[in-house]
Amino acid sequence: MTSSLPNTVFITGATGFVGSYIARRYLADGYSVSALKRAGSNYGMLTDVADKITWYEGDVLDIPSLETAIQTEQRTGEIDVVHAAAMVSFIPKDRDLMEHVNVEGTANVVNVCLNMGVRKLGYVSSVAAIGRPVPKGGKTNKTIVVNENQKWEESPNNSTYAKSKYRAELEVWRAIAEGLNAVLVNPGFVLGTGDWSRSSLQLIKYVNDERRFYPVGQINYVDVLDVADALIELMQSSISAERFILSGGTIPYRSLLEQIAVVLNKRPPTMRVLPILTRLLWPLEAVRAWVLGKQPLITRETARSSSQSYGYDGRRIEQALGFEYRSLNETLKRIASVLTDK
Repeated sequence: MTSSLPNTVFITGATGFVGSYIARRYLADGYSVSALKRAGSNYGMLTDVADKITWYEGDVLDIPSLETAIQTEQRTGEIDVVHAAAMVSFIPKDRDLMEHVNVEGTANVVNVCLNMGVRKLGYVSSVAAIGRPVPKGGKTNKTIVVNENQKWEESPNNSTYAKSKYRAELEVWRAIAEGLNAVLVNPGFVLGTGDWSRSSLQLIKYVNDERRFYPVGQINYVDVLDVADALIELMQSSISAERFILSGGTIPYRSLLEQIAVVLNKRPPTMRVLPILTRLLWPLEAVRAWVLGKQPLITRETARSSSQSYGYDGRRIEQALGFEYRSLNETLKRIASVLTDK
């Protein structure tokens, strides 16, 4: 942190997976960190450092709570804002709420940032917001490589979550056009340690439980520490009005699951689930989940996406900042060390 930068950052979504790592990295860099927390919610993954953070009760859908928090923090000088709050779901009943949180919530954050004159906004988006274009000529057996210049295409390959993040990004770009200093990051599948029953970490639990099946298709991965490092380096740079894909690499699902199994000393999945079978299974899984009152393991959207091959090119940030991604082996060994300590 240089003397020309503010020493205060306000974070939405700090109690979530990615947001918590961003908060910890800012704390480690000596920043004064404040965060928004919904009434009645706990500190999530920040319980052990909760006393080092200034907490404001509120919600991204509650504009007065955002205004109060940011205005209070600005009394000590300029501040930066990181917007990491989002809802991720592939379940039909969550669509309306996800639209409100991801799109309306982002519009609220950027509008308050504009009105309050914050120094810079960092928005945590997703590669999903870039979209999954329809393969040219209808070919689906080759990997489609996507970079930051990809234009959004309406496609059946785009999930409801992807559409909500795309529309949320439009709010950020609209605010940039109105004068907001902002930068966006688009992480791929985020790997790290945390609550194994939530978010992308369910994949680690899946392997740890020695499940038998693996899908076709490929996955774009990135270490959660790299997401936090990249965002903060961008916030500290002069870069503005740009987006960066964060992807340490693209790998077949089977290879990733096998590597996770090796570091966890577990049996890897060995039974390939063909796309046709996945499409047949999701309606049965929906019924099972409804009867048991649980979240479905497979939905129409996850069944479709797991069989597709898209590669997201994460090299641009390497060129812009000299950024270096952690190796997949390093990431998985760190995950294994935490799991084996439990």
